[in-house]
Amino acid sequence: MKNIIAILLCVSGFLAKAQNPDTTAKIDSAKILALPDTVRHLESRFLSFIPPAVFISYGILSLEVKGIRQVDYNVYDDLIRKHPTFRNHIENYFQYAPAMIVYGLNLAGIQGKNTFIDRSALYLLSNVIAQGTTFATKRVISRERPDRSDNYSFPSGHTANAFAAAEFMAQEYAEKSPWFGVIGYSFATATAVLRVYNRDHWFSDIITGAGVGILSTKAAYLLYPLIRNTLFRVDNETKSSIVIPTYQNGVTGFAFIKRF
Repeated sequence: MKNIIAILLCVSGFLAKAQNPDTTAKIDSAKILALPDTVRHLESRFLSFIPPAVFISYGILSLEVKGIRQVDYNVYDDLIRKHPTFRNHIENYFQYAPAMIVYGLNLAGIQGKNTFIDRSALYLLSNVIAQGTTFATKRVISRERPDRSDNYSFPSGHTANAFAAAEFMAQEYAEKSPWFGVIGYSFATATAVLRVYNRDHWFSDIITGAGVGILSTKAAYLLYPLIRNTLFRVDNETKSSIVIPTYQNGVTGFAFIKRF
């Protein structure tokens, strides 16, 4: 198990450093709610797509290849032998840590690549893709969990969520320092390992979940600019759009204003 954790951490470091540092958009915090055409398309290096693709391929093969599936049983047997009473569900919080760190850094004045609204929309879209994919796959595959609690083991939703958040952190802050990505992926790796230690998932479940999470965020960064710029594109300085928080008669909300 220690070797597996080491491999995951090495891959995490590779992913964190594989982000393109030229994708930065310098955003003035005073424009946090403005909607100019500043969202950048995904510009990750090609190599950063290889690990998640390999992860997902490994998980798919585990469904049919006995030798790969046997790894799941071997990891589980080793875990039961060495840590028979382990129970700690701190991964329920770890999975959100990278995303929370992103917002904490922003509050501390360390600006990421996108404005608050765009960043939040990107994170939401990545989660919709990740959780939609994992939920649908769980229903179709119907693999029993190690603890036999249900048949929604493959792939790991917690892991997908954690790695989606880690990739989100890397996309927003890797240009500042690759260590931000390493921190995010460390939390994601811890989440994945704990899902196995808590008998909630097989090894191949978390590997697949990691791949799904990473690709979900990359997909969000690819799709969101197209969606956003179609709805809120500003062609010149005489046109602008803005979203303003509102509060009236005890009801909060948002007002959208577009000037032509």
